[in-house]
Amino acid sequence: MTWALRPSTPADAGWIAELRAEVMRPDLERLDRFDPVRVRERFLSAFAPAATRIIVVGGRDVGSIALRSAADGWWIEHFYLRPDLQGRGIGSTVFAAVLDECEGPVRLNVLQGSPARRLYERHGFRLETEDPVDVFLVRG
Repeated sequence: MTWALRPSTPADAGWIAELRAEVMRPDLERLDRFDPVRVRERFLSAFAPAATRIIVVGGRDVGSIALRSAADGWWIEHFYLRPDLQGRGIGSTVFAAVLDECEGPVRLNVLQGSPARRLYERHGFRLETEDPVDVFLVRG
C-alpha cells in the first residue's frame, strides 16, 4: 500500500485528537484510565504542527507521527494510525522512514500492555524505564 507524509497544519488538530481517542481507548480502558475529554485535551494541549506529519494513504489522511528534537536526541510522539489500517505494514514502514531521519538516541513512550510495543521493539527499541501506566523505550 503506498503512503506519503505531508506537513501538518493547525487545522489537523481536531481529527488527530479524535483518532488518538479511538486508537488509545482500548489500552486506556484496560488500565482504567480512559477519560473521553482528557484523552483529547492532552493531545490538543501538546499539539505542535511544525513537528507533526500526517500519514496519507490513497489520498486520505489516516494517521500522524511527530518527531521532536531533544537535547540528547529525539522523541517520537503522537504516532497514530487508523485501526482498520493497522497490521498491514504501513505503520512499520512509516516508522522506519522517520527513524532514518534521526541521529542519536530516539525515545518514545507506550502504555503498559500495548501491542504497539512489539512494533517498537522490532525496530530496535529497548526498555529504559517504566511505571504502572507508561513504558519508556530508547533506541541508540
